[in-house]
Amino acid sequence: MVTINVRRLDDDVVDRLKQRAAQNNRSLEGEARHILQCAADDDMAAKRARFLEASRRLREKTRGRKHTPAEVLIREDRDRGHRDDF
Repeated sequence: MVTINVRRLDDDVVDRLKQRAAQNNRSLEGEARHILQCAADDDMAAKRARFLEASRRLREKTRGRKHTPAEVLIREDRDRGHRDDF
């Protein structure tokens, strides 16, 4: 294994990384490791490309159709007594 030192990170960047680490139940080092692994993972780029292609095809299939805005659907659901606080 190799150790990498990253110098001169802005305090704001470190604070945001700490927040992200806490949200993901990881240490700052663990979060940085996870981010680097994802960035270096070629498979992640392939997954992203497949997702973008699937999204493009779905947009093409639904082009011109009338869509109900999400906020309307959410309001209707909440008015029926459903809540999103799980």
